[in-house]
Amino acid sequence: MEEMRGARQGGSSLVKEFSPAYYGLCAVGGMISAGTTHLAITPLDVLKVNMQANPIKYNSILSGFSTLLKEQGPSSLWRGWSGKLFGYGVQGGCKFGLYEYFKRLYSDVLMDQNRNFVFFLSSASAQVFADVALCPFEAVKVRVQTQPTFANGLADGFPKLYKAEGLTGFYRGLVPLWGRNLPFSMVMFTTFEQSVDLIYRNIIQRRKEDCSRSQQLGVTCLAGYVAGAVGTVISNPADNVVTSLYNKKAENVLQAVKNIGLANLFTRSLPIRIAIVGPVVTLQWFFYDTIKVSSGLPTTGGLGRHQEATDLLA
Repeated sequence: MEEMRGARQGGSSLVKEFSPAYYGLCAVGGMISAGTTHLAITPLDVLKVNMQANPIKYNSILSGFSTLLKEQGPSSLWRGWSGKLFGYGVQGGCKFGLYEYFKRLYSDVLMDQNRNFVFFLSSASAQVFADVALCPFEAVKVRVQTQPTFANGLADGFPKLYKAEGLTGFYRGLVPLWGRNLPFSMVMFTTFEQSVDLIYRNIIQRRKEDCSRSQQLGVTCLAGYVAGAVGTVISNPADNVVTSLYNKKAENVLQAVKNIGLANLFTRSLPIRIAIVGPVVTLQWFFYDTIKVSSGLPTTGGLGRHQEATDLLA
């Protein structure tokens, strides 16, 4: 089994692939890429959450921004920024780091399985843990963004929510959060992996190892955008349910679905989510793979060579 791959284009790897240091680097890369990109799009996220919580008042992107600015001022657009930075930073570290770990683990154990099954299982396993880490941050963030008098941020929001609802208040939306993020993560990672393979095989028509670092990062960006857009459509219904539950517009998932309406589950806030998630996922993959490449590691995409050989034999 290959334990270490040299860096492409003559570089030297600072860490061994599949070593504890490698998974630590992946976790740090995921934390930085997810935290910074989610922080950057806080204004769009504030509008999205308010459009979901009050669709009559915030019925379009332009009028929604106008209403927020007029009624609450420019600072309202950055409400919940700390939840975005730290919450999604922690989630990103778990998601990317554990995805690399589980992909290696499952590709060794399930060598006779289809590659897509390995991608699905790896991303789902990682996302379960990532959402447990994210959930408390998300609970406070949604309240801060939609209830201006609730709290200013995480520092005062955490103790206030705990005092009012206890630990259950932080995890009220965990199941719908899994409902949103598990399908998104499974589709996003698998679409990314398949898109990378498709681009190298059918468009560039060269192996990844034969491409320059800039070409590899270009493939990462293109595959990342496709993966983000596809995942957004799949996860939109659950995203609306999460907002409804954390805003106490409904007491359970069934009531939230009934209140929102089946058609609205798929369409409400979808344009702004695509505007948010597509570029965010693209930048996440770009930052993440840039960190890996800077450490002498290959960009993300595909399984180990032993798995590729197994696929060819099958």
